[in-house]
Amino acid sequence: MKTKIVIFSAPSGAGKTTIVQKILQKGINLEFSISACSRLPRGLEVHGVDYYFITTEEFRKKIEENAFIEWEQVYENSFYGSLKSEIERIGAKGNHVLFDVDVKGAMSIKKQYGNLALTVFVMPPSLEVLEQRLRNRATDSEASISKRIAKAKEELKAAPDFDVIILNDNLDQAVEKAWNEVNNFLNNNS
Repeated sequence: MKTKIVIFSAPSGAGKTTIVQKILQKGINLEFSISACSRLPRGLEVHGVDYYFITTEEFRKKIEENAFIEWEQVYENSFYGSLKSEIERIGAKGNHVLFDVDVKGAMSIKKQYGNLALTVFVMPPSLEVLEQRLRNRATDSEASISKRIAKAKEELKAAPDFDVIILNDNLDQAVEKAWNEVNNFLNNNS
């Protein structure tokens, strides 16, 4: 079996992580690739479950070692990346890999894996709804929310480059559409 890659991306607060979690609960041979980041955990996030939380220095060392399939400096001294070892770990178990990454990371992985990768963009109903979701999370400062909204405006421009766009204005419908797209992709043998 060739390992396939499913890549979800969206502006922060669009609901991609919730959709990804619900898809993973459906019990298919798809496993979440845990990203590495150089920030501290937020809320109830757990090292090795939500992210591999490493220092900025450790992250830079892994960049030098070519340990990432993709990585990005999102903000000053704030790095996110996908470790090559995660694809190997998941593929060795006979599972397909699910990524939850930013737009640039999604395009980078797609470029490397071509038809073995499906890119899914989760679209918020509007920037206003997105901002409200970020505020409701109560995990970010005002400055952080402003940065995330500015970044979201740029990320939304990339949506047409994705294989699938899912509008998340109704979570159940968004999950159902995402599930159908992912399931069809994984079961297509071409």
